[in-house]
Amino acid sequence: MNQTWVLLAYLVAAVLFILALKGLSSPKTARTGNLLGAGGAVIAVVATLFAESWDHLGLIIAGIVVGSAVAVPMARRVAMTSMPQLVALFNGVGGGAAALVAIVEFLDAGQQESVGALSATVFTVLVGSVSFSGSVITFMKLQELMTSRPVVFPGMKYLAVLALVGAVGLAVAVLPTTSTALVVLLCLVSLLLGVLFVLPVGGADVPIVISLLNAFTGLTVAASGFVLENTLLLVAGTLVGASGTLLTRLMASAMGRPISNILFGAFSGTSTLGGGEASDRPVRSLSPTDVAYQLGYANKVVIVPGYGLAVAQAQGTLRELVDLLNGKGIEVMYGIHPVAGRMPGHMNVLLAEANVPYEQLKEMDEVNPEFSSTDVVLVVGANDVVNPAARQPGTPISGMPILNVDHASSIVFLKRSMRPGFAGIENELLFDPKTQLLFGDAKDSLTKVVTSLKAQ
Repeated sequence: MNQTWVLLAYLVAAVLFILALKGLSSPKTARTGNLLGAGGAVIAVVATLFAESWDHLGLIIAGIVVGSAVAVPMARRVAMTSMPQLVALFNGVGGGAAALVAIVEFLDAGQQESVGALSATVFTVLVGSVSFSGSVITFMKLQELMTSRPVVFPGMKYLAVLALVGAVGLAVAVLPTTSTALVVLLCLVSLLLGVLFVLPVGGADVPIVISLLNAFTGLTVAASGFVLENTLLLVAGTLVGASGTLLTRLMASAMGRPISNILFGAFSGTSTLGGGEASDRPVRSLSPTDVAYQLGYANKVVIVPGYGLAVAQAQGTLRELVDLLNGKGIEVMYGIHPVAGRMPGHMNVLLAEANVPYEQLKEMDEVNPEFSSTDVVLVVGANDVVNPAARQPGTPISGMPILNVDHASSIVFLKRSMRPGFAGIENELLFDPKTQLLFGDAKDSLTKVVTSLKAQ
């Protein structure tokens, strides 16, 4: 393929990547954004295949086939509740791939590389390795293959600092020596640094770290583009790095805590979020029929969905319930917290699967003034995002903006058990005199409520 056509294809792909990010900024256009991004990726791969030598085309095609055979079934079968884990794995693979490409490029060019290219190479090895091992730990925490609580052991802080200093020192030492042994050692130390970087982070903060590691991966891809003299890699990596950084800041802001506390709070004794035991304090409970009567005779209802809704896959039943209430002339809206679920937009995507009208989805700032005039708030599987402990000093979620559901006249909680959320602390709202609990699987509970409501 003529080099001019390759560059034009890269330009089209870069524009599609930018349009994809624009599309992903709204639930209404997210599907289109995904398709644009995928189209850009296809164009980029095809153009690169024609631009490079055909000497190893067989190996390249084999790699594409094997990768597709693994990725396509994995992506199609993954449950919505496991999407953050999938994102973590894909992110880790990206960082690891960038590190391996940098190592191969170093072995191939080595002493012939310019100082700038060599600096980008060691940067990619360091940050890509951190992103890979850190992403593996985030996957294990979210998948509950290991505890979601912060993991800290004596001397860990000093070991982490030593690993960081060692990685930076090795990266600097590679520049004048171009030693293969030092590059391999740099990779190993960086892998250790990635593990030590994520272990102290509690479960509720892991999605924020995934976003940060995603930004790291973007930077390594951009650096790889510089090393390989590939403009599209440079553009795509910069887009991922910038968007990941912005998302990390937005998520930390939504949690009301600085990133430094999220990453290093466990070292200072102000442990990041995670863990917690079930409470044995008495609460008021009610039956599905009682819930149906409360909802059926209300004038205004706000639904607050959370991770429990996703686990139960109850979004379709919830939509049916809301349609019944709307049919009775009852005003219904959904209150969406920025970090509801396991990552930003999790609840929006989940409800979009059930064809919930976007007009009914209200962000936190928009819905909070509505609670004081709300007759019933139905909390489905949410916990930390409605916990009044966020307004009190000295708690793990102090300062975190929450949905002010305690301002409503009546609160109904659908919960599987009394276990706390990822913050690991009791939710005082559960013991509020205005609050009643309906225990059980969210889908089963909502089905019974719908049946009772139809019988009214």
